[in-house]
Amino acid sequence: MTLIRYHPIGLIHSPFTNLSGMPIQPSGALGVQGWVDVKPEFQPALQDLEGFSHLILLYHFHRVNEVALTVTPFLDTEKRGLFATRAPKRPNPIGLSIVKLLKVEANILRIENVDILDETPLLDIKPYVPYFDRPGVERVGWLEKSKGQVRGKKSDERFG
Repeated sequence: MTLIRYHPIGLIHSPFTNLSGMPIQPSGALGVQGWVDVKPEFQPALQDLEGFSHLILLYHFHRVNEVALTVTPFLDTEKRGLFATRAPKRPNPIGLSIVKLLKVEANILRIENVDILDETPLLDIKPYVPYFDRPGVERVGWLEKSKGQVRGKKSDERFG
């Protein structure tokens, strides 16, 4: 298989400098503000972005140093298959968060509902479009029993 390489297009900044105590999803980070420092050479790509209220950020889990094919997720006590979770110990440690866009200032994006570790390398930005990105959902697997728990749940060191 061909080697695939990605290069960060910027850095995501947040108040979270340690994995422990972070929100585990954007819905648990309501009101938490941060910013994205997009490399200046990519500033033209930010044109027209301010017309969107929310963004999908794709990023590299830069503090992950191993892969685990089964994990005990934050919202459960049982080991689960990695691909049935959002745990970061992935073969390709890519994270995804939907954040609220507050403002575009040149190459800086002011964002809210940030559940991302400070200085996380940004791989891509996509506008969130509800009628593209929010299909009707019939089931959510093992997470069915965890509805409503994500807002109060915080990270610990298990995925560091």
